[in-house]
Amino acid sequence: MPVGAPDFFELDDQLSAVEKGVRSAAKSFVEKEVNPIISDCYIEGKFPVDLIPKIAAKGFLGPTLPKKYGGMELNHVAYGLMLHELEAGDSGIRSFVSVQGALCMYPIYRYGSEEQKMKWLPRMAKGELVGCFGLTEPNAGSDPGRMSTTATKKGDSWEITGRKMWITNGSIADLAVVWAKDSSSGEVLGFVVEKGMPGFSAPEIEGKLSLRASRTSELVLDKVNVPDSNRLPEAKGLSGPLSCLNQARFGIAWGTLGLATDCYAEALKYAQERVQFDKPIAQFQLTQKKLVELHTDISLGQIMMLQFGRMKEKGNLRHQHVSMAKMFCCELGLRAARVARSILGGSGILADFHCMRHSQNMESVFTYEGTHEVHELILGREITGLDGFS
Repeated sequence: MPVGAPDFFELDDQLSAVEKGVRSAAKSFVEKEVNPIISDCYIEGKFPVDLIPKIAAKGFLGPTLPKKYGGMELNHVAYGLMLHELEAGDSGIRSFVSVQGALCMYPIYRYGSEEQKMKWLPRMAKGELVGCFGLTEPNAGSDPGRMSTTATKKGDSWEITGRKMWITNGSIADLAVVWAKDSSSGEVLGFVVEKGMPGFSAPEIEGKLSLRASRTSELVLDKVNVPDSNRLPEAKGLSGPLSCLNQARFGIAWGTLGLATDCYAEALKYAQERVQFDKPIAQFQLTQKKLVELHTDISLGQIMMLQFGRMKEKGNLRHQHVSMAKMFCCELGLRAARVARSILGGSGILADFHCMRHSQNMESVFTYEGTHEVHELILGREITGLDGFS
């Protein structure tokens, strides 16, 4: 399995040469390009935009898409292993890649016309265009059906008015996939809103204590005139945006498993080297208990994600599976970061180590793309047949 991770079940033997190659390329990229700068980026609250061309050059943007649209036609396990390594670097880097690929390129590919695909996807794969995803609103998070953003048909164009909130990449995006209700029918439609359209702005959200190496913005749409040629013709109803979230959640689960693995590796190394009372703290029973529990849960997470990846490749992965993956791996990532911080003691709060930054990032990842509680209710409905949402 992932380089540097426990491989207690010898899952590495089940990976293809391509999957191992993608994993190694992503790990090398993180070691050379991300780790040397990410602490400073986090402290300064900036996203390293100069990495975008390098990320694109590695083929990390929309890698599962067909080559004619700039993708690499990777399978879903290779894609997951890539995100596993990127989030071991930082959640902000993985979030950028996830939003660009799963939340922007995917809906254009799935719901767009051939003309739209050729217009935007190759340039997005090259990092020449950055995208963002506009679904969440100030008063519509876990319940997207309550969205108040409207689209009114006016001749050959649409007038879109509303606000979107907590938008990753918003202030650096060249285009936004925006979801709005048709003011006549109430049906949810998808649009590509381009930077520079009058009435469209993306003010930065200030004061974040989490995901600081990531751009997070509002999207303000004040009677923005969007040509009908920018409407995604096959996107009708909430199934459109929800299918995009399903793509993203699959990647988040892989990513947070990578974050947990990085925290575990950091804690294990520190515990083996840190000597107290004339012996390494890894020899103390309570420290071993912490490490064993993380090792076990990471190993179980690897089995889960490899199996879910193979199911996705066969077309058998349902949204309930994705909810379980997101729920389990995010909880594990948050706990692993906190446990690692406790093992590192006072050193754990320093930027020289990863666990505190990972812990703060996980406070956001634990919540976004469907809260932990929402995924529990999705699984509760699956298990009992009873709807706990109502």
